[in-house]
Amino acid sequence: MKLKESRLFSFIVVAVVYILATVLAVVSFKFLTIENVYLKIFIVDVIATAFTFIFSLIFNNASVYDPYWSVQPIVIVVALALGCEITLARLLPLIAICIWGIRLTANWAYTFKNLTHQDWRYSMLKEKTGVFYPLINFLGIHLFPTIVVYLCMLPVIYTFTIEFNVNAGSIIFFAVSILATLLQGTADVQMHIFRKQAKGGFIRFGLWKYSRHPNYLGEILMWWGIALALVCAKPTVWYLCLGALVNNLMFLVVSIPMADKRQSKKQGFVEYKKATRILLPVKKF
Repeated sequence: MKLKESRLFSFIVVAVVYILATVLAVVSFKFLTIENVYLKIFIVDVIATAFTFIFSLIFNNASVYDPYWSVQPIVIVVALALGCEITLARLLPLIAICIWGIRLTANWAYTFKNLTHQDWRYSMLKEKTGVFYPLINFLGIHLFPTIVVYLCMLPVIYTFTIEFNVNAGSIIFFAVSILATLLQGTADVQMHIFRKQAKGGFIRFGLWKYSRHPNYLGEILMWWGIALALVCAKPTVWYLCLGALVNNLMFLVVSIPMADKRQSKKQGFVEYKKATRILLPVKKF
């Protein structure tokens, strides 16, 4: 327990877990004889997720998985980039995902306390599901997000397997992804400042003045930018927007309602909800 309370020890443990998971993924990819690259990446992704899940059980903390959301896409896009020629069509998602992933991982590192701290949502699920929690832990906390991000990465996998030229629309939506990362980063910094002030209540400045979840908006726009950058150049693969759509729905149906329900316990939530939009940081009229 004392070791788990050490922030340095906890960082080292999580770093080692992800290094080993990456090595396992690379080795698995090399030895899998499946020709379909989409299926191959998916299987390797699930293997790495299961590996991370084992350590979540060992340390009795599902938050060991938290960085996976932002590390997984970087590993995939860099691995794809190392295996082929880098054209402009491939450079754009490579840049966007690396900037987004590094920033989001850095934000996780900033907020990470130690291995005794677990995301409140996981603790709530554990309390509600009882003996079924191990199954919910793997399927809901680990596997489901892995699948969502994998679906978001389908346009990127396609980009690295097919030759095509970008157009003005591709550039515009690449810019949307970069701006979405900036929006998300700004929202996170503003929230950190608010929490340091420890005034309680609701954050009512910056992007949060008119939006309850501007950080979620950034995450949603990031993946729509990635998907639509491809679709602008290759309209026939519109179906690869599925990942961005599923990600969008996940926030609207799961993440936002959970966060709002928790906030509703605070005094004044009804008035706060009436005064702020769910996502867009635009004043209500």
